[in-house]
Amino acid sequence: MTSTLSSSTATSTARALVLEAPRRLAIRQLPIPDVGDDDGILAVEACGLCGTDHEQYTGQLFPGQAFVPGHEAVGTIIAAGDRALERWGVQIGQRVAVEVFLSCRECPACRSGEYRRCERHGLSDMIGFVPVDRSPGLWGGYASHLYLPPDALLLPVPDGLDPVLATAFNPLGAGIRWGRTVPGTKEGDVVAVLGPGMRGLSALVAAKEAGAGFVMVTGYGERDRDRLDTARLFGADLTVDVAVDDPVSALRDAAGGFADVVVDVTAKAPAAFSQALGLARTGGTVVVAGTRGTPETPGFSPDMIVYKELRVVGALGVDAPAYREALDLLASGRYPFAGLSRGIADLEGLEHLLMSMAGEGDGPPPLHGVLVP
Repeated sequence: MTSTLSSSTATSTARALVLEAPRRLAIRQLPIPDVGDDDGILAVEACGLCGTDHEQYTGQLFPGQAFVPGHEAVGTIIAAGDRALERWGVQIGQRVAVEVFLSCRECPACRSGEYRRCERHGLSDMIGFVPVDRSPGLWGGYASHLYLPPDALLLPVPDGLDPVLATAFNPLGAGIRWGRTVPGTKEGDVVAVLGPGMRGLSALVAAKEAGAGFVMVTGYGERDRDRLDTARLFGADLTVDVAVDDPVSALRDAAGGFADVVVDVTAKAPAAFSQALGLARTGGTVVVAGTRGTPETPGFSPDMIVYKELRVVGALGVDAPAYREALDLLASGRYPFAGLSRGIADLEGLEHLLMSMAGEGDGPPPLHGVLVP
């Protein structure tokens, strides 16, 4: 037997923000589809925002066709088929977080847990990136309702965790994977995190949870001043404004040496990669999880990788174990994520929030942006 929307709701519509072109968001009414045995519908309660969102909006990542953005959705399942519920391990009425990647669960990549490289989906049809003209159109979190296809991946949200705060599952999960799992951060390590945004703070938390003995966080200039203050509240042993101080000298003075692990989550900071190589000890690990936005890398010397025998690892995306740990960590309240500077907007006000996050507002952007449709 299939659980579905009531007949009065099944023919209703959802309100969705469609990015029709760079800097052109339009509210549309899209039909909420009937569901079968294998799919479902999520009532979106909140959708987190990150750098990808404002880059889509400004046109840096616009795919050339209209779509409903939003890839950090949290909400309640209001309709789903019996097979879908069994596959997802959830129930009607349960609050869940939706992973950005889809998984066929059958190809070698999916069976090994590397579903970011799913042969059926991969990066081509992630949640929040699918054209609106592909039925049923509700493929992103900028909407009152989100379609859950059979290959969706859902994560139960712990009881009592506020849905706005729960949207931090995405950046915190990224920090856990990039700051601990990928580099193998262990007890006593010296860790340098480049970039004090949400993912930088999350990498800091991951290093602390791994037992790191010393963690430094870097930022740049006035924009990052408050963020570096926040990093200290999250447990950073040292914060450095690289516009003023040399991070390598600062780390050596404070920690007595170089970093075992460097996690670079900066965006559009071409010089950060060369700083990362300089901060790493001989035989150390550098995780590159932020994009430069340019082919130029000032100060980069490939020979440093050779002479220091560095392990340089690129990191893209997150996995289910990191997301689950992130949700539990948020629910625990051990770190002050609830008190972060947070911009919250509805569908009508989202454009202004995206502009602020892109650095086009009157003041500094919030650390955490959230849409509450």
